[in-house]
Amino acid sequence: MIDKNIVIFASGSGSNAENIAKYFEKSSNVKIKAIFCNKPDAYVLQRAKNLNIESFLFNKEDFYNSEKVLNKLKEIKPDLIVLAGFLWLIPENIINEYRGKIINIHPALLPKFGGKGMFGENVHRAVFENKETKTGITIHYVNEKYDEGDIIFQAETKIDEHDTPQSIAEKVHALEYKFFPKIIEELLNL
Repeated sequence: MIDKNIVIFASGSGSNAENIAKYFEKSSNVKIKAIFCNKPDAYVLQRAKNLNIESFLFNKEDFYNSEKVLNKLKEIKPDLIVLAGFLWLIPENIINEYRGKIINIHPALLPKFGGKGMFGENVHRAVFENKETKTGITIHYVNEKYDEGDIIFQAETKIDEHDTPQSIAEKVHALEYKFFPKIIEELLNL
């Protein structure tokens, strides 16, 4: 019997969303109910279709100036909302309704390299240019500010002198794919 529902928010390619969906594919008690997306041309929508997961497309007006997204969430009743490459700040009405039930993954070791505009390649380039010796992932709760919610989990990887922003990104993606679904599972079983 399905007793835990997940909603994933994504803005781009959706590789993390697909990884999470495949991780729970054979689960008898966890279901990815929907993928919410703010970009009509995002590849995550195709991934959702391929995985037979409902997708819900919305725009800035729907998200920030109406109850449309919140009402859709209330209809689905998610136990956890997972941001997987979703770039907009979550509005207060959704945070207030689902406080402690929204998580995000960040491609660096917060509090370093977080905040508005710090996503994807921007983060890996900043880590590289700062000559960091390690980086990693941070899974954290979402609050009203970018990347400032309580940290749930971090994993590190070393950076060596031969690394480039691209190779750093590959190391970080490997950590995301390995740990994000497991941490989601742990949170659902709390």
